[in-house]
Amino acid sequence: MISPHVVIALLGGAICAAAGQLLFAAGARGRTELLSFVNPRIAAGLGLYGLGTVFWIYSLSRARLIYVYPFTVLTFVLVYLSAILVLGERQTVPGPCGVVLTTPLAISYGEVTC
Repeated sequence: MISPHVVIALLGGAICAAAGQLLFAAGARGRTELLSFVNPRIAAGLGLYGLGTVFWIYSLSRARLIYVYPFTVLTFVLVYLSAILVLGERQTVPGPCGVVLTTPLAISYGEVTC
Protein backbone atom coordinates (compact mmCIF):
# COMPACT_ATOMS: atom_id res chain seq x y z
CA MET A 1 0.00 0.00 0.00
CA ILE A 2 1.08 3.55 -0.65
CA SER A 3 0.22 6.13 1.98
CA PRO A 4 -1.17 9.55 1.02
CA HIS A 5 2.12 11.15 2.10
CA VAL A 6 4.02 9.01 -0.39
CA VAL A 7 1.54 9.81 -3.17
CA ILE A 8 2.01 13.54 -2.46
CA ALA A 9 5.79 13.10 -2.54
CA LEU A 10 5.55 11.19 -5.83
CA LEU A 11 3.37 13.90 -7.37
CA GLY A 12 5.77 16.57 -6.15
CA GLY A 13 8.70 14.61 -7.53
CA ALA A 14 7.07 14.21 -10.93
CA ILE A 15 6.22 17.92 -11.11
CA CYS A 16 9.74 18.95 -10.07
CA ALA A 17 11.37 16.55 -12.53
CA ALA A 18 9.14 17.74 -15.38
CA ALA A 19 9.78 21.41 -14.55
CA GLY A 20 13.51 20.66 -14.39
CA GLN A 21 13.39 19.11 -17.87
CA LEU A 22 11.59 22.17 -19.24
CA LEU A 23 14.21 24.45 -17.73
CA PHE A 24 17.01 22.27 -19.16
CA ALA A 25 15.46 22.60 -22.61
CA ALA A 26 14.94 26.35 -22.27
CA GLY A 27 18.45 26.86 -20.94
CA ALA A 28 20.04 24.76 -23.67
CA ARG A 29 18.13 26.23 -26.63
CA GLY A 30 20.35 28.01 -29.10
CA ARG A 31 23.51 27.40 -27.09
CA THR A 32 26.63 26.04 -28.77
CA GLU A 33 29.54 26.92 -26.50
CA LEU A 34 30.19 24.65 -23.54
CA LEU A 35 30.26 27.47 -20.99
CA SER A 36 27.01 28.91 -22.31
CA PHE A 37 25.25 25.92 -20.74
CA VAL A 38 26.13 27.38 -17.35
CA ASN A 39 23.16 29.70 -17.00
CA PRO A 40 20.31 30.42 -14.57
CA ARG A 41 17.76 28.21 -16.35
CA ILE A 42 20.05 25.19 -16.33
CA ALA A 43 20.90 25.87 -12.66
CA ALA A 44 17.20 26.15 -11.74
CA GLY A 45 16.50 22.96 -13.71
CA LEU A 46 19.21 21.13 -11.77
CA GLY A 47 17.75 22.41 -8.51
CA LEU A 48 14.22 21.29 -9.33
CA TYR A 49 15.37 17.96 -10.74
CA GLY A 50 17.42 17.44 -7.57
CA LEU A 51 14.40 18.25 -5.39
CA GLY A 52 12.37 15.76 -7.43
CA THR A 53 15.06 13.16 -6.74
CA VAL A 54 14.78 13.84 -3.00
CA PHE A 55 11.00 13.27 -3.21
CA TRP A 56 11.65 10.04 -5.15
CA ILE A 57 14.15 8.73 -2.59
CA TYR A 58 11.77 9.63 0.23
CA SER A 59 9.04 7.66 -1.55
CA LEU A 60 11.35 4.68 -1.97
CA SER A 61 12.09 4.76 1.74
CA ARG A 62 8.35 4.42 2.48
CA ALA A 63 7.07 2.10 -0.28
CA ARG A 64 8.34 -0.69 -2.45
CA LEU A 65 9.76 0.15 -5.87
CA ILE A 66 7.17 -1.99 -7.63
CA TYR A 67 4.43 0.27 -6.24
CA VAL A 68 6.31 3.54 -6.74
CA TYR A 69 7.73 3.08 -10.23
CA PRO A 70 4.48 3.47 -12.23
CA PHE A 71 4.43 7.12 -11.12
CA THR A 72 7.35 7.77 -13.48
CA VAL A 73 4.81 7.72 -16.32
CA LEU A 74 3.39 10.95 -14.89
CA THR A 75 6.73 12.69 -15.48
CA PHE A 76 6.77 11.59 -19.13
CA VAL A 77 3.23 12.84 -19.69
CA LEU A 78 3.92 16.17 -17.94
CA VAL A 79 7.10 16.76 -19.96
CA TYR A 80 5.39 15.88 -23.24
CA LEU A 81 2.38 18.12 -22.65
CA SER A 82 4.46 20.98 -21.22
CA ALA A 83 6.86 20.88 -24.16
CA ILE A 84 3.90 21.52 -26.44
CA LEU A 85 2.03 24.02 -24.25
CA VAL A 86 4.92 25.93 -22.66
CA LEU A 87 7.82 25.59 -25.10
CA GLY A 88 5.66 25.61 -28.23
CA GLU A 89 7.13 22.39 -29.60
CA ARG A 90 5.26 20.55 -32.32
CA GLN A 91 3.31 17.45 -31.51
CA THR A 92 4.61 14.23 -33.04
CA VAL A 93 2.67 11.14 -34.08
CA PRO A 94 4.49 8.75 -31.67
CA GLY A 95 4.08 11.16 -28.72
CA PRO A 96 0.32 10.95 -28.21
CA CYS A 97 0.45 7.23 -28.94
CA GLY A 98 2.92 6.77 -26.09
CA VAL A 99 0.82 8.88 -23.73
CA VAL A 100 -2.36 6.99 -24.67
CA LEU A 101 -0.68 3.61 -24.24
CA THR A 102 1.24 4.20 -21.01
CA THR A 103 -1.13 6.35 -18.94
CA PRO A 104 -4.06 3.90 -18.65
CA LEU A 105 -1.66 1.07 -17.92
CA ALA A 106 -0.04 3.00 -15.09
CA ILE A 107 -3.39 4.09 -13.68
CA SER A 108 -4.81 0.58 -13.79
CA TYR A 109 -1.61 -0.78 -12.23
CA GLY A 110 -1.92 1.78 -9.44
CA GLU A 111 -5.53 0.79 -8.78
CA VAL A 112 -4.56 -2.86 -8.49
CA THR A 113 -1.55 -2.30 -6.23
CA CYS A 114 -2.50 0.69 -4.07
